[in-house]
Formats: sequence, C-alpha cells, structure tokens
Amino acid sequence: MLHRRRRRALCISAVATATLAAAGVIATAGTAQAAVGCRVTYAVSAQWPGGFTGNVTLTNVGDPLSSWVVTWSFSAGQAVTQAWNAAVSQSGSAVRAADVGYNGNLATNASTSFGFNGSWNNSSNPAPGSFAVNGVTCTGGVTNPTTGGPTTPPPTTRPPTTPPPTTRPPSTPPPTGSWPTPTGQSAVNGTIQVSGTFDGGMRRYCCIGDGSQEESQDAMFELAAGATLQNVIIGAPAGDGVHCSGSCTLRNVWWEDVGEDAATFRGTGSPTFLVDGGGARSATDKVFQHNGAGTLTIQNFQATNFGTFYRSCGNCSTQQQRNVVIRNVTLTRPGNTVAGINVNYGDTARFSGITIVNDPSRSMVICRKYIGNNTGDEPTQTGSGADGTNCIYSAADLIYR
Repeated sequence: MLHRRRRRALCISAVATATLAAAGVIATAGTAQAAVGCRVTYAVSAQWPGGFTGNVTLTNVGDPLSSWVVTWSFSAGQAVTQAWNAAVSQSGSAVRAADVGYNGNLATNASTSFGFNGSWNNSSNPAPGSFAVNGVTCTGGVTNPTTGGPTTPPPTTRPPTTPPPTTRPPSTPPPTGSWPTPTGQSAVNGTIQVSGTFDGGMRRYCCIGDGSQEESQDAMFELAAGATLQNVIIGAPAGDGVHCSGSCTLRNVWWEDVGEDAATFRGTGSPTFLVDGGGARSATDKVFQHNGAGTLTIQNFQATNFGTFYRSCGNCSTQQQRNVVIRNVTLTRPGNTVAGINVNYGDTARFSGITIVNDPSRSMVICRKYIGNNTGDEPTQTGSGADGTNCIYSAADLIYR
C-alpha cells in the first residue's frame, strides 16, 4: 500500500476593484516622503447555501511595503470562517487581513493574494464597497509628494505567492468540525481528467471504486502537471482519490470519506504541490501519499480519523528526497501519525501551527522516521520526534486542545 500511492452552485464572480491615491507620509524629519498607492481586487469564486469562497488580490502601486494590513467591512452580515495566506480577524462587520511574514514584502507593482471561506445569509452577498491598506483607502493611483501628480502603474505579472518551505504560517487554525454542505451532486462514472483549473462549485462528486483499500482502484480526478482542482466535495466511495502527475494545486477540496488515499502526488524533477484549505475524514491508512519528487505544502486543512496524515513512499521502485511543509492544520484523533518520512533519502518534514484535538495523552506521533527502500519491502522505523534535520519543529509549533 505504501507504494500507491449550489438552490444551484452560483459560481459568482462578484468583483470589486478599488485603488488608492493618497498623500505621502513623512516618516521622520529629514527622511524622504513615500508615495502611497494600492489596488485591491475582490472576487467571490464559489457560493453555495450558507457559504462562499472569497479571493483578494492586493497590488502595491506605491513605494515598496515591508508589511501590509488590508481592511474592509461587509454590509450584509457575512463572516469569515477560514482563511489562507493571511491572518484574518473580524469584529462585527469589520474585517482585518494581515500579512503572515513570508508575503509581507511587496515591491512597487508587485501583487499578493489571499483567500477565505465565509458565511452569508442566503439572500445577499455584496462585495465590500472599499478597501484600505495600512489605513489608507485604495483608489488605484499614486500621489507623488514631490510633484503632486498622479502616476499610472505599468501592467505587471503577478508573482507566485506560495511561500518558501521555511516560513511560518498564519497563526489561526481552521475551525474543527466545520464542513461545507454540497450545492448538488455530480455522478462520476470514470476518472475525470483535469488540465488547467477545474472549479466544482462545491458540488459533491460521487462515486468511484468500492470503498476498499485495494490498490487497483481508479482515481476520481487525475490532474495534469500545473492543474488546479478547487471547490470540490468528494463523496464515498472515492476510489483512489486525486492523482497529481506533476505540480498541482488542491484548493478547498473536501473528502467526506477517504478511500485508499485522499491524494497521491507524483512527478519527476522538482515539482511543487499545494493543498490549501479543505478537509478529510475516515482515512484508515493515509490521507496524503507522496510518491514522486519535490515539495508538498499542506496548509489550512483539517482531518479526523486517519492512520497517517502524510507519508513519503517507503518502498517505491524509484526513490528520491521528498519534502513536506505542514502548517496551520487541525488534526483530530483518532489519528496515529502526522508525517512519516525516509531519513536515508534525506526527506524533510517541517511543522508549524499544528493543532491536535482529543489527544490528552499526546499519543499522536508528529514525525516518524523510516529507512525506506526500492524493493517493495516494508520500510523499517528508525525513530520519531524532532531532530532539526529531517523532522523540524518545536513545542511552540504544537497546540493541544
């Protein structure tokens, strides 16, 4: 087993764009004045009864920023329930989204994005009327304090916003036990091939396979290199879940009952895989199986009732170093192991913001170390726990409740 690895869905794109022209601010006497400017784009990428997914893109059209806070107010009672790539808090209708360190530096004309899941009243979900960044309202232009004249930023290409593996995540874990309600159901009669972006609009996709742990089951989704699967609920039986043939993104994907594995990651070279948001339940064996090379980042995720949350293949015929970054996740027992890695191939596992629920005796093993092989034999466990080299975390990275 170790070697295998919305009413209707309203896919509303409510877009509100705001930009900023504000006078420069003198930091201290004698210092140069700063040109301030920002543009924010807000979009609802998926909506279902009681819930929605929002995406926010901030473009800095002024002088470089070393940190940022985006603020706005909802007008119809919306509430943020889960966020990624920003530390989000809400008081009444007022929302505050701050950078999380790795994405705080924004050069002139650079952009960064963050997303969130939220609730709404099923009647009205209007976009916010305006945004502010670091306390200044965005209008899209820049006021140069020397000339007073507005400038227009040149078009830019948004840089990747996926942080490097060594950075720390948002500090607020996703809610435990909060699962979306499907907006509808789509029958699956065979593996769905995905290239580009597949947005399921929070529909349940079901079913494939027999619900067993048999290796021969087909995947429900097969993602080509570079593909994105998002806003999908995978029903049971789920077969062999999701297969990624190379770099891929799984965003806001939910497994109601994991079949063989929730997702298997493959590929050669240096692929990068991202699991951002979502959750998984009832994985007798593994949730995420890493068979190929590269780095897998799992963030803003929740899982309950599983054997191993992440496993680097211990006996695949082709072996190589694999890296995993697990951050801002909530794991609820029963659950045995957070990550299993092969130290003899140089695997690394980095942990931060790990919330473990229902484990008063602290029985869940954070990081198991194995001696892997390429012969198909069962790998040998050689230890567990933080060591600063392969298993990288400290007590401050773990929260028990």
